[in-house]
Amino acid sequence: MSKTIAILQSAYVPWKGYFDLINMVDEFIIFDDAQFTKGDWRNRNLIKTSQGVQWLTIPVAKEKLEQRIRDTRVSDGKWARKHWSTVSQTYARAENFGEYRELLEQLYADCSDLQFLSEINYLFLKKITEILGIETKLRWSSEFQLVEGRTERLLDLCRQCGASRYLSGPAAQSYFDMELARQANIEVAWMDYCGYPEYPQLHGTFEHGVTILDLLFNTGKEAPRFMKSFGNKTC
Repeated sequence: MSKTIAILQSAYVPWKGYFDLINMVDEFIIFDDAQFTKGDWRNRNLIKTSQGVQWLTIPVAKEKLEQRIRDTRVSDGKWARKHWSTVSQTYARAENFGEYRELLEQLYADCSDLQFLSEINYLFLKKITEILGIETKLRWSSEFQLVEGRTERLLDLCRQCGASRYLSGPAAQSYFDMELARQANIEVAWMDYCGYPEYPQLHGTFEHGVTILDLLFNTGKEAPRFMKSFGNKTC
């Protein structure tokens, strides 16, 4: 049986498309050996408020020029309490907020003592995949030997995992060398994030590109119905 993997950097409570990608593969590699980039999704994401979309950002310390994501530390331990306060106030009137309130409040409390961004992102990732019923195995890039070259590294991770198929986000098409994939006998597929259905959402004009928490609080167990990888399943 063929095996499919995906490889992405971690993100803070990412949007629904990130979880769809995870659900469509057999193994998902968190590539936190990559360089941390400021102003990216690694330590922040969007919620939808009555004043429009708003960033939730985990404050981090940039200690050296080519700092890896997994070496990036939180610079202010009060972030978790502040984020939960904002999230709970913003979504208090969402139909299914009560269903996840206690779980998310505890999750933020558990994160408040963690020092590294990757640990925080993983804790949210693990818990939300469990909520959605996603059974994909999560692995760290640090478990593997990493070779040089952007395409070469991805293909070698496929080889080390015993995968014959690689599912990637569409942005990688700008640099990925398909000839190298052909030579390695790895099938490459590109994730399509277009055509997501809208769901009942608070605060005016619909926004797709917000954290998965927005979907969970507004739709509850029906959340998978508004994602691409589940069909009509509910969680």
